[in-house]
Amino acid sequence: MTKGRVPLFFSLTISICPWIMTVHDFEKDPLQLRIVGDMLYATDTTLGADNGIAVAYALALLDANDIPHPSLEIVITTEEETTMNGALAVDPAHFKGKMMINIDSEEDGKLLVSSAGGIRVRQILPIRWELASIVDAVSYSIRIKGLKGGHSGMSIHKERGNSNKLLGRVLHELTTDFPCCIQQINGGLKGNAIPREAEATVLISVEDVHKIQERLQKWEDTFKNELQSSDPKISIRFEKIETMSSNVFSKETVTKAITSLLVIPHGVQGMSMGIEGLVESSTNLGVVTTNEAEMIFESEIRSSVKSIKYNMVTQAKAIADMLGCELLFDADYPEWPYNPDSKLKKLFKETYKEKYHEDIEIIAVHAGIECGVFIDKIPGLDTVSIGPDMFSVHTPEEHLSIPSTINNWEYFVYTLKRMKDL
Repeated sequence: MTKGRVPLFFSLTISICPWIMTVHDFEKDPLQLRIVGDMLYATDTTLGADNGIAVAYALALLDANDIPHPSLEIVITTEEETTMNGALAVDPAHFKGKMMINIDSEEDGKLLVSSAGGIRVRQILPIRWELASIVDAVSYSIRIKGLKGGHSGMSIHKERGNSNKLLGRVLHELTTDFPCCIQQINGGLKGNAIPREAEATVLISVEDVHKIQERLQKWEDTFKNELQSSDPKISIRFEKIETMSSNVFSKETVTKAITSLLVIPHGVQGMSMGIEGLVESSTNLGVVTTNEAEMIFESEIRSSVKSIKYNMVTQAKAIADMLGCELLFDADYPEWPYNPDSKLKKLFKETYKEKYHEDIEIIAVHAGIECGVFIDKIPGLDTVSIGPDMFSVHTPEEHLSIPSTINNWEYFVYTLKRMKDL
């Protein structure tokens, strides 16, 4: 570090969303990488470009002896994809920098200058069990799959299907029209990812199997029609389970569980009036789980307006109260407000113009970026975020553009050279 100079603060995270389609231990198994055209993929897992590419940038920068740059302070956090606890736990007393470059953007040629805040809420429904009274009962699984999913901030406006919400519609009809007992409901893996699959285990009468199968086919056709543009590969699987338990949800628990799936909000709740096309507020019912004692409904609430974010929490609390449920919340992180006087924004605009002879696009996103946490901790912090093109993040189809990564890295290094005398 150069004596007497305020260092540049370089922020990144090692967090990824580990979606898998096969047996894979992320703690010890290497990714099976493959190149398709000019894109980098992992096989049957998420690639982790969001946000492993930032770590690659940092390591390359630290390893190089031929890249001029200002004094640096590099912070690597964890849990950015879930709770933001890594950034929230950072002690600002350890850092002197007042300018921060974050590498967590997903679009090359764009300069990110603002993001939403968020909070995770979990509705806890106690389960009352009883013995099934259905004559000649058989056990079946009902599974909705084939949805695209995606990041609950970056893709929420694309109106993709939510497997948890769709399963709620199916179960509501089946429990209304048939003797149908529920034993468990599970869906989604991450609160900040739109759920791709959901499954319920039910007990039904053997004489109703064919009728229910026909009804599920009608639901599949309905969903294919509703989601023909966003999720054309949606399907409903109906499969017999050989090992059967007679313990089922009580009628009251069934009513509350299905009502929760139907009424817990999902999707865009409001658009920004200041930035065209930007989602201001949203919520995502990302995970539903069942254990022996309770069902948990986990949602990710996002908003670029703090008061609206907490009003959505109030609404979630009202729903939980009406259903006799407990509501817990955590992973509360602040929004990143737009700073029109940002010196870093001005510099990155200038260097992009110099290098590419065109203007970089200034954007805000409806997603949680750690910049908001650090701005909240360090008064006067000036920050921007960049990154290469990556697609389908938080899904097994995630892929990274190789040419874009090279281009973005060169832009990053070019700008650092301009900052070496800061």
